Amino acid sequence: MDAFPLATLSPEVLLPGVVEWLAFVGLFALRVAAVFMMTPVLYGLPLPTSVRMLLIVSLSLALASGLALPADVWNGWGPFFLAATREVALGATLGLGILLAFGAFSVAGQILDVQLGFGMAQLIDPVTRRPVPILTSAFEHLGVLVFFLVNGHHALLRGISYSVERFPVGAPWSVAHAAAPLLKQAAGLFSLGFALAAPVVFCILLVEFALSVIGRNLPQMNMFTMGIPVKIVVGLIALSLWFAGIGGVMTRVYSSISTTWSAIFVAAEQGR
Repeated sequence: MDAFPLATLSPEVLLPGVVEWLAFVGLFALRVAAVFMMTPVLYGLPLPTSVRMLLIVSLSLALASGLALPADVWNGWGPFFLAATREVALGATLGLGILLAFGAFSVAGQILDVQLGFGMAQLIDPVTRRPVPILTSAFEHLGVLVFFLVNGHHALLRGISYSVERFPVGAPWSVAHAAAPLLKQAAGLFSLGFALAAPVVFCILLVEFALSVIGRNLPQMNMFTMGIPVKIVVGLIALSLWFAGIGGVMTRVYSSISTTWSAIFVAAEQGR
């Protein structure tokens, strides 16, 4: 009796069509996971790791259900692992555009922490697992909160779904398509961060100027001891007032994500 051929046990024979769909969803899930792992959007929520993984898988299934299954998505384990590496790299590249945008909030918080003297007070950042000053952590959480309030997560999911049209799942892509837009966004990181804190910094500058005049005329007063609480009070009052008009600058920060992603997609289309 002839031996049972091992080739008949291959997934392509046992589950025709199902393996291609599972491979497509798995590769797409790696792209989605890399995007969210590189950003504070998902880590801004106090969720366990298992819940985050379940959320990523659920989002991948929901988004993949509305996408067309590409041809030749499954050609064996070797090409599959190579495609998985490309998907993780692409997701991390797209996530870097989000990370650079939210980095503006970190820059603004660090500027104010130095100016107000909060640099010595540290909190644990849930994203990077490192201690950060008070206002830096507050600005980062504010950025995530407003991002959800303005339905930025909806735009993010639409962008991930649209990326499949420009970068088909499992297909090769060139990092040169993303280099120029990401470098341009990184160049504007500090200008956006300073714009978020500029009015408060200007108020602190006026306070320091007034304290220097007082110290010049009243040398017997200890300006170092008196200046710190004055700057803290004035800085917090100015910051609370500035929150009423900070929306325009925050819109520019969030718009930099779509601008960078659009430039990456356009470069990918022109490179074909």
